[in-house]
Amino acid sequence: MSGAEFVPLSLTPLLIGIFAAIACALPGNFLVLRRQALIGDAISHVVLPGIVVAFLLTGAVTAWPMMLGAAGAALVSVVLIEAIRRLGQIETGAAMGVVFTAMFAGGVLLLERSDTSSVHLDVEHALMGNLESLIWLEATGWHSLLDGDALAGLPPELSRLAVVLLLVVLFTWIFWRPLKISTFDEGFAQVLGMRTGLLGIALVMIAAIAAVAAFDAVGSIIVIAMFICPPAAARLMTDSLGRQVAWSVVFATLSATLGYVFAGYGPLWLGGSDSVSAAGMIATVSGVILALTALFGPRRRGMMA
Repeated sequence: MSGAEFVPLSLTPLLIGIFAAIACALPGNFLVLRRQALIGDAISHVVLPGIVVAFLLTGAVTAWPMMLGAAGAALVSVVLIEAIRRLGQIETGAAMGVVFTAMFAGGVLLLERSDTSSVHLDVEHALMGNLESLIWLEATGWHSLLDGDALAGLPPELSRLAVVLLLVVLFTWIFWRPLKISTFDEGFAQVLGMRTGLLGIALVMIAAIAAVAAFDAVGSIIVIAMFICPPAAARLMTDSLGRQVAWSVVFATLSATLGYVFAGYGPLWLGGSDSVSAAGMIATVSGVILALTALFGPRRRGMMA
């Protein structure tokens, strides 16, 4: 594929997929190590009704109302989880399972009963996202990267995810030491004067921001996969947290790149005529990478022990 074809048709969806994958994988490392990996799953489910309600109130698919709607839904879910846990006297994991499945089902019902035919907001979009359509129509080749008029036509999802990825990287860099200590020994972190409760909430909030930003572009399936698969695969490669984070970034980038290529060209290589969902293929590739590291990763025995 020449630059005249690659830049307008594939560059932006590929970058958006990579940015979304890394933004979810970075906080996913700490969630996996804290045995809170399902929080990423829960967040990607509970934001759906908030996004749908924001659309019904505003009548438009715009970023900030949907971000606020998703944030409101996340807040409601936290209150419900805590209420169910306290009133029902059940463990947090069970309360999370009840709340996020119920809220996701409610979001799907709202989508099906709402008039969303004029916008790209439906059940399939919520699950698989809209990655293939995020093309750069104003680009005509690599020289468009230096053309101000062409750059003005970049999909807004690209800049939004770039900002969120930068925010996630800064959060990880600034709070690296307290995150590291509190993840492995919360009691010791408290002895050192660290406010582990606030740090845990901040980690969940940064994961929620990444999930909401990625949700519109790539859908809930890839968000769930990226929170868990790259960090879990990276954990099977090393016992060092720093190297684990680096491996997770490599696996996330590899999943997004190979998944996008296989979704577009894989069916053609096998004699088919139509491409498949890029988000679904990216999630599938991340699962294959996790399976390979589970079989051949140098730390697989330590993980099992």
